[in-house]
This record gives sequence, C-alpha cells and structure tokens, in this order.
Amino acid sequence: MKKPAILEDKSTKLFVFLGAFFLANALIAEFIGVKIFSLEKAFGFDPVNFRLLGEEVSGINLTAGVLLWPVVFIMTDVINEYFGRKGVRLFSYIAAGLIGYAFVMFYFAINTYPADFWVFRQTPHGELDMELAFRTIFGQGNWIIIGSLVAFLIGQLIDVHVFHFIKKITGDKFIWLRATGSTLVSQFIDSFVVLFIAFYLGAGWSLTLVIALGIVNYIYKFFAAIILTPFIYMAHFIIDTYLGHEAAEELKQQAMTDNV
Repeated sequence: MKKPAILEDKSTKLFVFLGAFFLANALIAEFIGVKIFSLEKAFGFDPVNFRLLGEEVSGINLTAGVLLWPVVFIMTDVINEYFGRKGVRLFSYIAAGLIGYAFVMFYFAINTYPADFWVFRQTPHGELDMELAFRTIFGQGNWIIIGSLVAFLIGQLIDVHVFHFIKKITGDKFIWLRATGSTLVSQFIDSFVVLFIAFYLGAGWSLTLVIALGIVNYIYKFFAAIILTPFIYMAHFIIDTYLGHEAAEELKQQAMTDNV
C-alpha cells in the first residue's frame, strides 16, 4: 500500500520531529524540576555563600529542570525559524496541555491505594518508604504547577515575538542574535514569573528573596544560552542539508510571511 503523500514530505517529517523533541524536553524538564542541585558541587567546588539584595544566598542551587529548559528555548527558535509563530504556538499550547494532563494523572496515581509489599523496600542505605517517595516526587504543590505553566507560556510567546522582531531588522543574517537574543529575553521573564507565582504568592516568601533567587537562576540561564549558541548553527546546517537549500529557504520565507 502506498504511503500517504504527507508522510513522504520532508518538511512534514521535520515538523513532527522538531515538535516531538520539543514536547519531550518540555515534559521532562517540568517533572525533573522537583530536584534541587548544587551547581558548585557539580563541578567539584565548595558552595559559595553571598549576599544579594540584602538576602543571604547559600550556594548556587538550581532546579534540575534548568538542565533542559535552555534546550526547549533553542528548539523554540529552530521551530520559529522554519515554521513561524503558528508552529511555536501550536507546540507550546500542546506542551502546556500535556503538562497539565500529566499532573492530573499524577494526582490520581498518588491517591491510589498502594500494595502492601510495595510500600517499604530494603536498600543498601536502609528501608525506603516508596509511597512517601512517590508522593514527594510527583506531588508538586499547586502554586508551583501554576507558576511553571504560566511562566512557560509567557516565555514562549515573548520568545516568538522577540525572535521575529530581530529578524525583521536583520533579515537572514545574525542567526545568533535573533536566536540567543530572544532566548535571553524570554528566559529573563520566565525566571522571575515562576518564582513570583510559586513562592511569593504561593509560599509567602519576601519579594527581595524571590528577586535574588531569580537573578541567580537567570545568570545560569544566560551563560547556558550563550554556550549553546553553536548548537543553533549546527541545527540549521543539519536541517538545511536534509531539506535542501531551496526547500529550506522557502520554509523560512513562509515562516516570516505567514505569521499572525
């Protein structure tokens, strides 16, 4: 049986692949974000204690989600380049919907009655309460869920508009400027929105503490975006080679003109 033409089209396959990779990274980043890690210890250094905005900051501690969010925003820029605002919006809304759906499923899973033999496990470090661990990992607070979803959508929409604003000025030149520039702006907004909603509104933290932690998180994201810039060029090279120069340029032109 002959395959449908849409499954043979390279641009369609590219759209599906980029979207699937974008969604996978967004979902994984959201769920691993419950873990907090020490950036200094990850590189073998002792934690650095310092004061910022009058608040004592004990080491540079980040959520594990920051490992993947820069990748998500790079994928946003790549999708933006070839499929425009509509493509990014589509996958952003799907990602937000899937994240919300996943948390609903987590809620139901948490509230199922555990099998007796499953609850306690013997490990080399002692007895582990599997039920408590499951509830702790998957049972994120409502304010954290709301904050992360709102920050994600706002960040995505800002990234799209900044990207196209820069591209209208520079044209096809300066890929690094529109990609990295839009990521830096959107990550700045994302860093503070999620903390403001989750911890200022939801947990009653002081505004100065929220701002101080937001600055620390953004500094990491800033340097991560700069470091990952060469991968944007690599992605462009791979995609242009896969599609062919003419087809790739046609997609880019459509992405710029077919945006509402």
